[in-house]
Amino acid sequence: MEIPRDTLQEQTFYEQVGGEPTFRRLAHRFYQGVAEDALLRPMYPEEDLGPAEERLALFLMQYWGGPRTYSENRGHPRLRMRHAPFTVDRAAHDAWLRHMRDAVDELELAPEHEAELWRYLTYAAASMINSPG
Repeated sequence: MEIPRDTLQEQTFYEQVGGEPTFRRLAHRFYQGVAEDALLRPMYPEEDLGPAEERLALFLMQYWGGPRTYSENRGHPRLRMRHAPFTVDRAAHDAWLRHMRDAVDELELAPEHEAELWRYLTYAAASMINSPG
């Protein structure tokens, strides 16, 4: 017999915010912005942004307590190493956060979930900076 989950404390953040569909919506909206961004678009050499969108969705799902598909397919995230070939300066940081802010806002999460997600995203964006400017 399955025991019902009565409290949010028993759920992961991933579950609390709606699971896979939420993170797929976030990644999709984010890459809609990137596709039109003259600064960020060149950092994605693939013709189609679909593979990058999929990687971001899988990474975020895993980070927040969902399936471990990202690591099963790609190994350890090693985010700084994966971004090292690209110049990530303050302007790229700001552009990335601008598109991510739009994507987060469209999710219409509960305020405490939105704040927790945004804290992580701003931290992650700052940790990717690898060039002055």
